[in-house]
Amino acid sequence: MASLTVRTPDGKVRVVNLLKRITSVGRGADNDIQLDDPAAPESAFHILFDGAKYQLGTHGAPVQVNGKKRDEHVLAPNDTIRVGGTDLCFALSTEAAAPPAIIQSKARQDSINPDSHTTEVQGVPGRELAMLQRLTAFSEKVFGVYNVQTLLEQLMDEAVELCRADKGFLIMLENNEPRVKVARNVTRQTIEDANERVSDSIVQSVVKTGEPVVISDALAHPDFKASESVVNLKLLSVMCAPLKHKGQLFGVLYLGNDRLVNRFEPKSLDVLKVFAAQASLLIQNAMLMNDLFLTNNELKSRLEVQAYGDIIGACQGMLDVFKRIDKIAQTDISVLITGETGTGKELIAREIHRRSPRSNGPFVTINCGAIPENLLESELFGHVKGAFTGAVATRPGKFQAAIGGTLFLDEIGEMPLQLQVKLLRALQEKVVYKVGDNRGEPVDIRVVTATNRVLEEEVKKGTFREDLYYRLNVVNLRLPPLRERGDDLLVLGKYFLQKYAKEFNSKTRGFTPAAVIAMKKYSWPGNIRELENRIKKAVVLADKALLGPDDLDLKPENLDPIMPLAQAKEEFQKRYINEVLERNNGNRTKTAKDLGVDPRTIFRHLEKLEAEKQGRRLPPDEDDASELAG
Repeated sequence: MASLTVRTPDGKVRVVNLLKRITSVGRGADNDIQLDDPAAPESAFHILFDGAKYQLGTHGAPVQVNGKKRDEHVLAPNDTIRVGGTDLCFALSTEAAAPPAIIQSKARQDSINPDSHTTEVQGVPGRELAMLQRLTAFSEKVFGVYNVQTLLEQLMDEAVELCRADKGFLIMLENNEPRVKVARNVTRQTIEDANERVSDSIVQSVVKTGEPVVISDALAHPDFKASESVVNLKLLSVMCAPLKHKGQLFGVLYLGNDRLVNRFEPKSLDVLKVFAAQASLLIQNAMLMNDLFLTNNELKSRLEVQAYGDIIGACQGMLDVFKRIDKIAQTDISVLITGETGTGKELIAREIHRRSPRSNGPFVTINCGAIPENLLESELFGHVKGAFTGAVATRPGKFQAAIGGTLFLDEIGEMPLQLQVKLLRALQEKVVYKVGDNRGEPVDIRVVTATNRVLEEEVKKGTFREDLYYRLNVVNLRLPPLRERGDDLLVLGKYFLQKYAKEFNSKTRGFTPAAVIAMKKYSWPGNIRELENRIKKAVVLADKALLGPDDLDLKPENLDPIMPLAQAKEEFQKRYINEVLERNNGNRTKTAKDLGVDPRTIFRHLEKLEAEKQGRRLPPDEDDASELAG
């Protein structure tokens, strides 16, 4: 291994191995060899190793080599370079570089010269040890580099120097096709026409076998000498190592030297294999973080595009809702918002108000299921002093508070029958009566209602007035559950994660791939409200950058079991027949005709539903007969 023995004006001596392809020397702190000599230039000279020789080149002012001024010089053993008051002696081995007077014990030498490398430690040859030490230092240096292109260029520059090549290519597989992503030469410059300077046959060999190769003379190699790319490029020394992640090949490191044969030894390949393994980790880490940054930027863009006021959504079901809101917002038409709990019904009601001519008026909300029956009437219409025990003063209700704006009645399906009559009267006459008062008050309001119940079923059961149902349900907005909203799930998840990470000053930045899969598998019975609460809890408790399934309490045992295919078909069939029956207003004959089945199939389907409601099961033959034909 080549080295320089550096003797400074104060008599200090150290030996520095020349590990890099280009080694810079000078007084400045950014030099590879920094000289503690005020008389030395900031940047004095550099030494370039081209695989065969070490050549000195100056940076302007000449330096003295063996007592003579030189701008350039091919270094030979025992050449002495003079810079300011410092002497640097060149040698092709560390031992030869140091004069007898300065060879000391290993412990003493290490204490004086922390930059020097021992010739052997625990059986590891000095050059290999130095390479491993350098690789470790390089990994620590770039581990925080998340710009993929910058990282790849730094990796290739390091690989070229480490293996003493004169060019290097980092090749990635895209749709199983190799593509050159980075091409660098010994001077750390990008190589133009990179795809034309790589042997396709050698790369394909590594891709196919997944094993590294070292070729001393490609033009004479029995497997590659007939290759068109090898012949045209006049390739000599070539070395390739695969890049793998979880056992899957995703790229190739390709190094070459077209001036020397036998440039790469089996030991060099061992070093490249270790480097490739470490490089794979660094690349995957950078790509993951880069994906997170891109995802965050994409999220911001998508939020701008997909946000409808304060509502986030781009699935077809939500787009249909948005279109309806655009049409109805400008009118005072009654709107009934339906959907499972936690789907965001109040947000929709607020958006209708915000886009209406009443937007400057109040938006008043009341949950009909959260107030006791004996107090609900007073909350809605107000009361006069002395109307009941505790009524110490006259007080307006929500109807009066919403004059000029919008009144949102949430969970309207929970309203008692007796109060439904008074609500219907208030909606028809636009006049309300306080509890204990017989004088009506006109109210100019718009009423928007919401429920997670199926009001048609409540009407059939007699728990909800049919006339009130039709008064409220002039336009129906059905909000799809989260499990039916496709990619909206992840967009909403990332939105909540960013929101609470900022609020709680958390370092959490995204979800692991396993967490994404678990989120998609989970049915989210609590919908958006449940998603928000789970993420909020995870952000507060987690102490890592990526949330996993455990952080979200989405362990395998908590996920919905996979339904057998036969059962899934049966459930779909049942829902589909019910939907067609509903569209045909319960007409069994027309439903059978639309579905292309015998009317008896529809009758058996209804018999089965009735049996399930009563907790019994039809005999097997009838049960089987209830299946749709085909």
